[in-house]
Amino acid sequence: MSLSVQIGLLLALLTALSSIVGFLYKHRGAVESPDVEWRAPVRSSLRLLRSRWYALGMAIAMGSWGLHVAALALAPISLVQSTIAGGLVLLTVVADRAFGFEVTRREWIGVALTAAGLAFLAATLNGAGEEAHADFGAGTLALYVALGSAGGVVLVAVGREGPRAGVLLAASAGLLWGASDVSIKALSGRLGDLGAGVMLHPLAAVILGLSLLGLLVSARSLQLGGAVPVIAVTSATANVCTIASGPVVFGEPMPEDPLGVAVRLAAFALVIGAAALTPPPVRAAGVEPAASV
Repeated sequence: MSLSVQIGLLLALLTALSSIVGFLYKHRGAVESPDVEWRAPVRSSLRLLRSRWYALGMAIAMGSWGLHVAALALAPISLVQSTIAGGLVLLTVVADRAFGFEVTRREWIGVALTAAGLAFLAATLNGAGEEAHADFGAGTLALYVALGSAGGVVLVAVGREGPRAGVLLAASAGLLWGASDVSIKALSGRLGDLGAGVMLHPLAAVILGLSLLGLLVSARSLQLGGAVPVIAVTSATANVCTIASGPVVFGEPMPEDPLGVAVRLAAFALVIGAAALTPPPVRAAGVEPAASV
């Protein structure tokens, strides 16, 4: 594995930790703010930012976004997102130690599954860990991003009300941010040619639009659902979307032998499965404990 890829994966791990902390602060601020109004997105966003906790969470999230962009520029997207997915189990530790959640045996099992998944993934890197793999076909990228974005919009339409609204909106935010991350990865491959000119590239507008819409949808999901399950669903959905884009959009190599392919797929399944296992079902329906920070 090249040094640049190793640095990218270290940045991905830092992304995971800072993202979790930012998410938990944003949850605390979102629940104390007025409800998000879909017809008044600007006013709703300003109301959220009036909460010092939400503003702090946003500041941390911006730092996390910068780390994520750097990680995507240095390492293959599937490896970056697998590392971030594995880092999601830090959610249980941070929520327990800093925000008053009790970590259950179910969640520690998720830690073990993630460790196993990352170990299997490392065993099947082959040529994927030697470069960033930022090449793509414009048509394939456009279709992939469009499908992810459309899925996120559909979930907003069907998930505004009801007992599962928080989880559905969390999945919507995950799809929107996943589509944005795929676009960021594609644009990172043009840095060498365009330099600061990437800010004027059409993909920059796509990234900005999806990111802002995802922020609003995510804030509403945090108002409607419990912190741990909503954060886990958002992260897991975004990770599934971006990990799959590695071989589909950016041509990341898969192992050539059937056993290698099976192990690689099992590694991804373990990492994502662990993320899905992290929040126990009872917590989604229960009352959130008070934050202690």
